[in-house]
Amino acid sequence: MPTVLETRIQNRFRVQPNHANNYETLHGGNLMKWLDEVGAMSAMRFAGETCVTARVNELDFKRPILIGDTALVEAYVYRAGKTSVHVALRAWREEPRSGETELTTESTFVFVAIDEDGSPVPVPDLTVETDEGEQLRERALSSLE
Repeated sequence: MPTVLETRIQNRFRVQPNHANNYETLHGGNLMKWLDEVGAMSAMRFAGETCVTARVNELDFKRPILIGDTALVEAYVYRAGKTSVHVALRAWREEPRSGETELTTESTFVFVAIDEDGSPVPVPDLTVETDEGEQLRERALSSLE
């Protein structure tokens, strides 16, 4: 059975002018796309199947990410249903020269595992084997309250 930490993925995206809105900050739609892509990778790593987005829960944009910054996106599975995979997502603004980060965005997405015909398929149980994994899972669950 996959563990929370085995599903944890971080990816970086350099924010270019073509990613920006008219305020010269990262367009929210681009960040949502990156969250969805990294979230799907985490869900598929967990399920061992293709996973598609079923739901985007509350999506909070706390701070902008500027052109020239790096968007650091983190995803991990914190809960599994019968065919659904719940993924916690966070993004940071990262200054590429110093590595200094600032949390900008938080959300949870739900993905559904599917077979080649697009029909839902069962997913494994999620296990938590470390204190760090339990802390991540608890953080995601508490953000839902």
